[in-house]
Amino acid sequence: MSDTTVKPKTAASLQADALADKYETIAFDDSRVVKYGDTPGWDVLRKVAEPVTEITPDIKALITEMQDIMYSAHGVGLAAPQVSRSVRLLVYDAGEGFRALMNPEVIKKKGEQYEPEEGCLSIPGLRGVVRRANEIVVKAMDADGKAIQFKAREFEARILLHEIDHLNGVLFIDLADPESLHMLTPAEDRAEGIKE
Repeated sequence: MSDTTVKPKTAASLQADALADKYETIAFDDSRVVKYGDTPGWDVLRKVAEPVTEITPDIKALITEMQDIMYSAHGVGLAAPQVSRSVRLLVYDAGEGFRALMNPEVIKKKGEQYEPEEGCLSIPGLRGVVRRANEIVVKAMDADGKAIQFKAREFEARILLHEIDHLNGVLFIDLADPESLHMLTPAEDRAEGIKE
């Protein structure tokens, strides 16, 4: 007899599903995202990014550009190296609106989570299970150059940990359970809607 018990979704998985619905009205375009092993200069994804020392007009323009690229690519997070800029800047939207962080640093972690599976805008179609902290405290600089510190849980914590890894030249494939890695078809990938 087979076990047909359906495991209930975690809060993080439900939040990811809700965000995926938002992208139904946005035309998909991931052409401006650096693809691992494919885009010329892709090795930027394996470098430790340089700190942002001040909020210049160039940094402000980069934040705006990254916001557009992230939403067009149906992502929930994007790090500057994914758009060929080796600076410690990330943008994300965990369902409570757009945020930009410079020089983010995780100063505390606790708990663990395994869902939802992670994907990456720089590795289209690939998914896998990554163990992440369930709650983190992040210290960073906001888009106005103000020093901030805040707590992130579940899905937001997963996004931030994924993007901060990008700033350190680490990809989710380095941390994923190798047996969990699997490819989606391009149509499945676009339909799923959630990538970091």
